[in-house]
Amino acid sequence: MYYYIKGELAVKDTGFVVVDNSGIGYLINTSLQSIQNAGEIGSEITMYTYLNVREDSQDLFGFTTIEEKNTFLNLISVSGVGPKAALSILSVVTPAQFAVAVVTDDVKTITKASGVGPKLAQRVILELKDKMKNEDLQIDSGSNVEINGTDNRSEAISALVVLGYSANDAAAAVKNIDASLSVEEIIKKALAALL
Repeated sequence: MYYYIKGELAVKDTGFVVVDNSGIGYLINTSLQSIQNAGEIGSEITMYTYLNVREDSQDLFGFTTIEEKNTFLNLISVSGVGPKAALSILSVVTPAQFAVAVVTDDVKTITKASGVGPKLAQRVILELKDKMKNEDLQIDSGSNVEINGTDNRSEAISALVVLGYSANDAAAAVKNIDASLSVEEIIKKALAALL
């Protein structure tokens, strides 16, 4: 319903912020990462939002970056992962770290989140990897990057796809990045190029 809400940061608290937009204060549940990136009270902020409607409540979730929102949406698409568990995961890892964890089967990183055990972490990895495989991962032949390769750029492309980017956009973003860098460094550079 709401793609983003832009306004003045009125309140910053544990687990949420309040954004004042034209005299209306929107309580937006968010991750620790977004709270830290929100800036100072009184500054202008844009929160990319998701409205979660249930029978007994309507909760607004939001993030300071579109990558974090996309990661949140991917997480809640996994059976057994609700918005609170997704926020818990995003409070301990960045979207890039999460994507690397999925691509490299790193259960330990995901279980750092409060209330997320090894079984749930394994389900997250399994379902998101399957989702990634089911998407069209064909890359234009001019990109010179193999999606099924084993080098760091190929893993970075897979991780960017987990974050919601198309395979072609991901390949174009990593094309000129040094393949000897770590997967996470390649992702960070690619995200900067994609913005």
